[in-house]
Amino acid sequence: MARSSLTPWVMTLSGSGSNFIVRTKTADVAGLATSVKKKWDDLHAEVPLSFSFLDDRFNDTYKNEQNIALILGIFAGLTIFVACLGLFGLATFTAEQRTREIGIRKVLGAYIASIVALLSKDFIRMVLVAFLIAAPAAWWVMNQWLLDFAYRLPISWWIFALAGVLALLISLFTIGYRAIRAASANPTDSLKVS
Repeated sequence: MARSSLTPWVMTLSGSGSNFIVRTKTADVAGLATSVKKKWDDLHAEVPLSFSFLDDRFNDTYKNEQNIALILGIFAGLTIFVACLGLFGLATFTAEQRTREIGIRKVLGAYIASIVALLSKDFIRMVLVAFLIAAPAAWWVMNQWLLDFAYRLPISWWIFALAGVLALLISLFTIGYRAIRAASANPTDSLKVS
């Protein structure tokens, strides 16, 4: 239904009276179902009543897409978590490699904010480059998937902007902890002669 366009059609009830649609505004759907079942049993005792709700049938149409969205959401969450672990490990390694440099900068009067910016700028640059590579690929994949649907909305630019900002914030949060800790360390510990 969702993947093909609507064509002209006519709804008719069969002459046998075995199919009908009931439109209701009642809040007591269970009571209405009982009442309709009773009337049905009075008229057609040999045929059991089988009914369904149109909103349930409509929701079943998109059940496959909802399952795919759930699975992709779980994998996206796991991917972000693993990427954050890798980013944290890389930030820790970089901070350890530059311990003496950070100590010298602190002795010469550098502020914690400038040291954090120094440690974070390379990672932020990598995240931005990755976003610039991933955004067109994601747009193309989404566009190809949406081509299967007869009625669809265009892909808005703000979705990609929001994804880029979220990726930047997550990476800043991941890197920031380690960078602040490295910048706050006592410079005498890193400048001791071994």
